[in-house]
Amino acid sequence: MAAQQGMEWLGVAQDALSWNLQWMLWNTFLAVIPFGLSLVLFRQGRGRWLASTKRGSLLWWLGVAVFVAFLPNAPYVLTDVIHLIDDIRRESSIWLLTLVLMPQYLVFMLIGFEAYVLSLINVGQDLKAHGQSRWVMLVELFLHALSAVGVYLGRFERFNSWDFVTHPYTVLERTIDNLATKQSLMLITITVLVIMGLYWPLKQITVALLLQRQYAQEIGTQGIGTPRIVPKQVSE
Repeated sequence: MAAQQGMEWLGVAQDALSWNLQWMLWNTFLAVIPFGLSLVLFRQGRGRWLASTKRGSLLWWLGVAVFVAFLPNAPYVLTDVIHLIDDIRRESSIWLLTLVLMPQYLVFMLIGFEAYVLSLINVGQDLKAHGQSRWVMLVELFLHALSAVGVYLGRFERFNSWDFVTHPYTVLERTIDNLATKQSLMLITITVLVIMGLYWPLKQITVALLLQRQYAQEIGTQGIGTPRIVPKQVSE
């Protein structure tokens, strides 16, 4: 009897997970795109197709523009919490909400925002590698602000990243119109603060994990009994 009830509950949990799976997978894919682009554009040893392309070239800047256009998709996942509110209203089982749906949303939003954190870490590493460390914080703040505007346009104006390419003048016009209203400015400001508030602690955790991983790899390469080497610092 207990086994049958357990199987029935697992079936219900599987059905609940499938409610949001399709759009979560799509939004996760969009959130990971800027991270992938940051690996190609800003990491040492970039991909083969950029091997002959110098940093600062027209092709490189085109890649940076695409990166910036897709970057808001990563923090955008935070606004998908509105779907959780709908699920809470629809689902009466507290166990299903706390053991299935809430963890699903937590993992989804963590993956999306972590892609944002890693993307900006790669940007900062690239700046430091080219002697531009003083610009790291300003560039981060600038990207936070641009991402907040992008999140607003995506959530309330229903624009997507491709619209920046296919309808740039329409996007620019709507952006200027929205920045002229107090309500829009307030929402964008709140979004910037939320992004900054989540970015800083997650960045510290991520940098610490990256340093630990780098140190473990160096120790593994040297073997036991060799002199200790402090790992290179990851951009903070």
